[in-house]
Amino acid sequence: MFRRSVSIFILPLILLAGCSLPVQSGSVNDQGEWVPDRSIEIIAPAAAGGGWDTTARMLARTIDEEQLADESFGVVNKPGGGGAVAWSYIHKRNDPHNIFVSSPPLHFVYLNGQSPFGYEDFTPIANLIADYGAFAVREDAKWDTLDELFADMREDPESVTVVGVSSPGSMDHIQFMMFADKAGVDIKKIRYVSDQDGGGMTSVLNGSVDVISTGVMDAVDQARAGKMKILGITAPERLEGDEFLETLPTAKEQGIDAEFIVWRGMFGPPDMTDEQLAYYEQAFQKVSESEAFAEVRDMYGWDEQFMNSEEFQVFLDEQYVELEKILIDLGFIDE
Repeated sequence: MFRRSVSIFILPLILLAGCSLPVQSGSVNDQGEWVPDRSIEIIAPAAAGGGWDTTARMLARTIDEEQLADESFGVVNKPGGGGAVAWSYIHKRNDPHNIFVSSPPLHFVYLNGQSPFGYEDFTPIANLIADYGAFAVREDAKWDTLDELFADMREDPESVTVVGVSSPGSMDHIQFMMFADKAGVDIKKIRYVSDQDGGGMTSVLNGSVDVISTGVMDAVDQARAGKMKILGITAPERLEGDEFLETLPTAKEQGIDAEFIVWRGMFGPPDMTDEQLAYYEQAFQKVSESEAFAEVRDMYGWDEQFMNSEEFQVFLDEQYVELEKILIDLGFIDE
């Protein structure tokens, strides 16, 4: 296991987030079922409008409108520290009425030493949806496949510049490195540019950089318009439900044995009982199976990928090991 040091500028925010109301735990009825004693808070670890916030609000809305639980579900935004403030809040309260939505940054922020809390410090409840990454170039770029791109990068890794929104060591960066590594590229020599102002797509279109590592839905509009080519996506299989999306090749079908799932799932505090876990697991399975949430998935281009708590735990363990290895190889963390 590696050693991490938590960034000191994050700590004051984390400590402040721990100050809260006394914990209430609910009760267990005669049927052995947990009964909340107040409404449920889904914590979105970011400001309104982002992926975590949208997922949380769509889940809460589906539960309430479809009457899938006895108690109401509301959303509370707790931004800060890339998610670290919200995770500290949940961990400190240890209240089963407070749960949160998360995705791969739960791994990245912890691994990069920006939070003392990782996925193992919470209770995985269920995963509900999957999104995927995409690697795209300008329409007139010389590469038509990932194999052609990586062939050039194997000869000269520094000849290609990759851009993403994420900071170095985070999602857009690492998803590209995972696939380049599997393709035999020397990932330590790859030039990656972080454009957190969202100008990465423009940089590709004007020729300032060569490749963008992003989400599928972020690249699709430019590809539909004929301005960009999506060389490959990180999904295990081709996407369905849209004629254009079905044309996008996976990296796997191009001979690159890798996949990267941008999951979005639910977590609870560390000391949840079996009854509390069962309450949420069942509620979110109903959400996943509902027609109402199927419409939400279609609206946002999300894939259905329900995993119960046990399945989700296994998945998280496996993804964590993969990400840790890449970050060690790149020198972001010590072995």
